[in-house]
Amino acid sequence: MTSILVLGAGELGLSMLHNLARLAPTDTTITVLLRQSTINSPSTPTKQTELDKLKALGIRFLPGDVVNSSSSDLSALFRPYHTVISCVGFVAGSSIQLKIAHAVLDAGVARYFPWQFGMDYDVIGRGSAQDLFDVQLDIRDLLRGQSKTEWVIVSTGMFTSFLFERSFGVVDLDESVVRALGSWETAVTVTTPEDIGALTAEIVFMENPRFRNEVVFTAGDTVTYGRVADIVESVLGREVRREKWSVEFLKRELAKDPENSLKKYRVVFAEGRGVSWDLEKSFNWKDGKEVVDVERWSRENLKR
Repeated sequence: MTSILVLGAGELGLSMLHNLARLAPTDTTITVLLRQSTINSPSTPTKQTELDKLKALGIRFLPGDVVNSSSSDLSALFRPYHTVISCVGFVAGSSIQLKIAHAVLDAGVARYFPWQFGMDYDVIGRGSAQDLFDVQLDIRDLLRGQSKTEWVIVSTGMFTSFLFERSFGVVDLDESVVRALGSWETAVTVTTPEDIGALTAEIVFMENPRFRNEVVFTAGDTVTYGRVADIVESVLGREVRREKWSVEFLKRELAKDPENSLKKYRVVFAEGRGVSWDLEKSFNWKDGKEVVDVERWSRENLKR
C-alpha cells in the first residue's frame, strides 16, 4: 500500500489527509485530487494556507474534476494508485458517487474507501424518504458484486456539527428551542469530521486485523434527542423550549415540499431505523480510542 489518492480537500478531506500523513509508513505517497483552478488559484487566503500545509506534509496534488470528467477519464487518473479514498460528498451531485465507484473498479484499484461516511444504509433499506440513500445502496451492491477491488465502508453516523445546524431543525439557539425528531427517545449516532479522519486513517493502515470487504462502524456518541436537550440546557445554563416533530408531521411537511432534501433527512432520522447504533459496536470503542462526544462538542462550540 504505497500510493493513496484522496478525492477532495473539504472539511473531511483535510482531516483525512493530515491523519494519513501522520500515520503513513515512510514509503507511502499521499496524493489529493483537486480541480486545476484550486491548485493554481485558491479561492481564499484560508484555502491557500490549507494547501500550503498539505505541501509541507509532502502531500502531492493531482489535477482532476470528479464532476465534469467522464468515468473513463477518472479511471485513467485512478489507475496508478493502490488505494482511493473518496471525500467528495453529495454536494457534488447524486450521480457522482456511482460514477466514481465505476471508475475505481474499471481502473483496477486494489482498495477503495467510498463516500459512505454516514448511516447504516443496509438497515435503512431502499425506498426511504431520502432517495440519496438508495444511491448508497447501489454503490454497496456494485462493490459486493465484484471481487477484484477490496472495499471498506466506514459508517460514522451524522457529522456532529450537522446535529446543531439550525437548518436541520433539531437545535435552534436563536429561538432557544430543541426539537425531537420522532420522539425524545429516538437516538442518533454522530462523529466529528476530525475523528472520522483520524479513525479512518487508522483503519486504512491496520494489518492485524486488516479490514477488507466489510462495513466498519465509528461513533463519537449515540444520543437521544432528550439527551441533546439536556446537554444544551446544561451548556447554556438555561432552559430551552422542547418541541416534538412526529413522523406523521414530518411526512406531511415533506409532502408539501417533496424535493426538499432536509425534510427528507428529517423523516428518516425521525423513523430512527439505521441512524444509530450502540457505542460498543464502534471501532473506536472496541479499541479504546478517545473521541469527541456531544457534550464535549457542545461545550467547545456553543455560546452561552
